[in-house]
Amino acid sequence: MKRITTKMLHDFEVHLAEQERCSGTIEKYLRDLRSFQAWNRDEDVTKECVTQWKAYLQQEGYAGGTINSMLVSLNGFFQYVGWQECRVKLLKLQKRMFRAQSRELSREEYDRLLKTAHDQGKERLALLMETICATGIRVSELQYITVESVQNGRTEISLKGKIRTILLPAKLCRKLLKYARKQKTVSGEIFLTRNGKTLSRKQIWAEMKALCEKAGVEPSKVFPHNLRHLFARTFYRASHNVTQLADVLGHSSIETTRIYLMSTGAEHQQQLESLGLVS
Repeated sequence: MKRITTKMLHDFEVHLAEQERCSGTIEKYLRDLRSFQAWNRDEDVTKECVTQWKAYLQQEGYAGGTINSMLVSLNGFFQYVGWQECRVKLLKLQKRMFRAQSRELSREEYDRLLKTAHDQGKERLALLMETICATGIRVSELQYITVESVQNGRTEISLKGKIRTILLPAKLCRKLLKYARKQKTVSGEIFLTRNGKTLSRKQIWAEMKALCEKAGVEPSKVFPHNLRHLFARTFYRASHNVTQLADVLGHSSIETTRIYLMSTGAEHQQQLESLGLVS
């Protein structure tokens, strides 16, 4: 009899932390497992029921990539607890050529978000968005933006067993130090709550979403990771060096970096029109 228990989930969470998975990944794995649990009504886990869950997600209209990411969570858990026979194959997906325009944040939209944040007196949020967008760091890596690192003009980020150095633009450093002095932060993390605690991913997400209506930007485009995508596209247009970009972003595979550089269908259409191959 195979049933997912609370203790098993807790042990798996500890295991993921020991593997140095970021907090966002751990939350997602556990969320996917609980979704499966709820659907399976805490019954015995078999390969057949996991296959049925995969079919259910397809029927409900989940995107193929989303389904595969959920299956990866389950398969990882099954691998950990030794239920190899419950693992299922991922969906075979055609490689995407274009990024959905409804998800792509433009430079103009980014500027409107910043202006709205400033207009609403949300200085911390505006500076936080600028920091992510100007450096390409993950939202979970904001903890490495400290007074000390800003004074040095660089920060070292340790994640997933890798250490990478991120250079901080001089103009950004000046703004961050000015903000830190205003908040009377003399050392340590710069982006903190009023109680001196680290900002949660959920709080940052919610604060960014609250800007959408006033800024005139679709909510589907506004989330922390999209600022990282905007950095990647802007960096590549300036350098045309995908290897260097992969290093800056902390990617082990250049193929991951290429996903960040995926253009929209509209951009591809413009490129085709500019070729001038139709008389």
